[in-house]
Amino acid sequence: MDTAEYGYKMLVNRKPPERLIGLRNLVVFGKAVTNVLQNLRSTEPDFDGWYEKYKIEMQSNPLMNYFNALRSEILKEGQLKVGVNANIKKMYLPTDLQRFGPPPPNAKGLFIGDKLGGTGWEIQLPDGSIEKYYVDMPSDIGSVSFKFPNPPKSHMGRRIRSNSVQSLSRHYLNYLQQMVKDAQTRFAQE
Repeated sequence: MDTAEYGYKMLVNRKPPERLIGLRNLVVFGKAVTNVLQNLRSTEPDFDGWYEKYKIEMQSNPLMNYFNALRSEILKEGQLKVGVNANIKKMYLPTDLQRFGPPPPNAKGLFIGDKLGGTGWEIQLPDGSIEKYYVDMPSDIGSVSFKFPNPPKSHMGRRIRSNSVQSLSRHYLNYLQQMVKDAQTRFAQE
């Protein structure tokens, strides 16, 4: 569970190249939580009775099914399909460019919302190749975030209000945390 939670922290707090790494860890190690819990089957005689409720819930839960399918994409196909959503509230050119910090040497231009969900400067290197220098976008100018294709619309029988990757991931992890807490309470060694 800790690795999945750390993945979430990377998703929401890290620089763009690390956000997708965090999301992958969250998805893969989140599913691993249910696999590890099933190891209790060998030591707890009433495990199957306890787990049946969760098994039924997860099978009928669009959010849990969605994350399970994401895990399969990552492990079996080596990919995670996410889009990028850029929301520009208000930006005045060229005045607001200075708010992104001074352009690094050899900057060719500013980009907003690349495939890693980042914003920054493209820099031409001496060999002619282009590198990216990431910066934070001022929040009053706008924001960039990931989005899932065809995200689930409900979780635990309730409509999901925000379909942002961060919000859906938090719902997923909260469900898993509750399951782990329930297992700890039920199967605590005395």
